[in-house]
Amino acid sequence: MSGGRLELRGLRRVHGRDQVPALDGLDLDVPAGSCVAIVGPSGSGKSTVLRLTAGLDAPTAGSVHLDGTDLAGVLPERRGMAMVFQRPLLFPHLSVRDNVAFADRVRGVPRRAARRRAEDFLDLVRLDGFGDRPARTLSGGQEQRVALARALAAEPRVLLLDEPFSALDTRLREEMHELVADLRMRLDPTILLVTHDPAEADALADAVAVLDGGRLLQAGPMRELYGQPVSLGVSRLLGGRTEVPGTVRAGVHHSPLGGLALPRPAADGPAVLVIRHEAVVVTTADDPSADAVGTVVRIRRRGLRALVTVEISSAAGTASVDAELAPGREIANGRTVGLRLPVADRSAVPPAGPGTGTPAPEPAAR
Repeated sequence: MSGGRLELRGLRRVHGRDQVPALDGLDLDVPAGSCVAIVGPSGSGKSTVLRLTAGLDAPTAGSVHLDGTDLAGVLPERRGMAMVFQRPLLFPHLSVRDNVAFADRVRGVPRRAARRRAEDFLDLVRLDGFGDRPARTLSGGQEQRVALARALAAEPRVLLLDEPFSALDTRLREEMHELVADLRMRLDPTILLVTHDPAEADALADAVAVLDGGRLLQAGPMRELYGQPVSLGVSRLLGGRTEVPGTVRAGVHHSPLGGLALPRPAADGPAVLVIRHEAVVVTTADDPSADAVGTVVRIRRRGLRALVTVEISSAAGTASVDAELAPGREIANGRTVGLRLPVADRSAVPPAGPGTGTPAPEPAAR
């Protein structure tokens, strides 16, 4: 099995009499053998993209192409695609083996041959020996493995994954991520993944597309989006926390943090400085390499790590910067510290506009 090249061109889908678009002019390329993740909040249009791609719904405008062929009017079962949903949707009255063999049976493959091939795909998803079990007896993680094996048995050119691991606990989710990575190495499928979790997108995908309000805000490798978001919306949807309003003049961002040189060109005028909390280095207040000095005003535990908020005051006003401490490092609330803000990790984005998104949620207390 090898993946095909998927191209989405000007995809638009309008629902209801009010003509509010669920998807508004999406252009997206998924190279053959790659994995592209679509990230966004609920209602952003993520699942609509998959339904239009799979042929389960028709676009109001735009087109879906597979290896250069326009799929307009092509039935879902003839598109060379298979989809795995958040719920496995197995046939409870069938065995695990016969669930996986279903795709071949629909295509007219004799039962014995279909069941023999099903065993091969169960081996691929690390469920060898499970063929005779009733589907209704499986755990959630096992059900998703069977659903994945059933999709792979259809030998799709494109595998569509609609938040398939979101209902699993952390350990099982990580196991499924490892499984997908292994399957990519062995089968080279093209994958279009929908997820609300940036960490999952980072773990699985070669590139990420950020959607909000039915519009594509930015697409590219996750590291690029982390370090170079084009808007507050992209920064927030990917978990960005620090936002310092100020003004750009001649490539320098001026704010309560002082004048900080930017690594990339930015238009003069109002702009918000954003920098990932993972990139900020907390040092001593007398460190000559510190870009700013402030007071720790909040500490939130994140397992072995801690997220600290540092407040910086100057004649220009007050600003807050979040920083993630290394495992095991302790800093007391109220302590004065220095902050290093690596130049390469600084970005200046417009202060407002379409796709501003919502602030990142507070991390859960541990």
